[in-house]
Amino acid sequence: MWLLFAFIAVPLIEIALFVEIGGAIGLAYTLVIVLLTAILGTWMVRTQGRVALGQLDRAFSEMRDPTEPLAHGAMILFSGALLLTPGFFTDAFGLALLVPGFRTIVFRWLRTRVRMTHFSASASPQQPHPHRQDESVIDADYVDLDPPPKPTHDSSGWTRH
Repeated sequence: MWLLFAFIAVPLIEIALFVEIGGAIGLAYTLVIVLLTAILGTWMVRTQGRVALGQLDRAFSEMRDPTEPLAHGAMILFSGALLLTPGFFTDAFGLALLVPGFRTIVFRWLRTRVRMTHFSASASPQQPHPHRQDESVIDADYVDLDPPPKPTHDSSGWTRH
């Protein structure tokens, strides 16, 4: 139900903000602001995304719970979608999601609403290829020298010989 409300409320808020801000500063400045927030947002999403990927990589290499870096990455991706959507309300929320402190607050709020039941990670040494342990296995290519069998029924013209 709340999703339906969001799909109705967000466009109405955006239209109202376009009318009010466009009336106050003019159409040209309004369009420039929307274009600049898309460009700035794209650049910020790239830089914040690299940071999030680094944190996720560290979490995996240190065998820590990757939930928080994954959530930050998802929020950065969502902020990019919001920033590419024309509008002041979506731009404000998208820019807010690019601030690490705001993402942490959102993550903590989400963590109280979502419960993780299990996480496990294990480090296992590199196992050798299973065929290389058994000396009786020979890896090779072959060519079949026997001709294919002749069909025992009449060919309909649709089958290959």
